[in-house]
Amino acid sequence: MGMKNNIGATDRLTRIAVGLGLAVVGLATLGGLLGLGTTVGAVATLLGVVLVATGLVRVCLLYRLVGIDTSGSR
Repeated sequence: MGMKNNIGATDRLTRIAVGLGLAVVGLATLGGLLGLGTTVGAVATLLGVVLVATGLVRVCLLYRLVGIDTSGSR
């Protein structure tokens, strides 16, 4: 049941690492620790959360729409 995984191990780890980094930068910006602006902070946080979430569930809807599968199981 559910959607078939389309994110492989390397892609997954990259998404989680980059996502955590973006989320930290975004939250630091929103908290006033970095002077990148509220919009940049919000976008970085949102993008970071999405990357971490897709890495954890191993399903990317954008990949599905464009026909990409890095899981190695077609």
